Amino acid sequence: MENRKEFLELFDGSLPVEEITNKWYKKYKNSNYGAIITFVGVVRDENQIEGLSFDIYEPILNNWFDEWQKKANKKDAIVLMAHSRGDVLNHESSYIAAVCSPKRRVALELIDEFVEDFKAQAPIWKYDIINNQRVYAKDRSTTIKGSGILL
Repeated sequence: MENRKEFLELFDGSLPVEEITNKWYKKYKNSNYGAIITFVGVVRDENQIEGLSFDIYEPILNNWFDEWQKKANKKDAIVLMAHSRGDVLNHESSYIAAVCSPKRRVALELIDEFVEDFKAQAPIWKYDIINNQRVYAKDRSTTIKGSGILL
């Protein structure tokens, strides 16, 4: 996808939520989309963690995202996504997704499917930050279909 960077952005550290969501709104509000729905993921303060840390395998992420963009385009919609690399402390954002669509129902359905599929299929590995150390969050991770040794 030639202009993927317009739709998929990766950031080092926590996400500047207002900057990203405002940019998306300003860019797409005049594109005749009747719905712009965003989902913002926030790191929870639980299980004695100080935050989360993320590794991303970009080639697989790009392919996964391109397939989602094609699926959305068939419904005259687009998907947008921003995600963090590295450390994100509690109460900060590591993930933002959005769907822009002429129809409200399409956007509502796509954002739900997109976020759930992201959790199951995106090649992003999550670590807990405990005592300033990265500890692989295996109990909250999902094996990616066809990933071989990548867990």
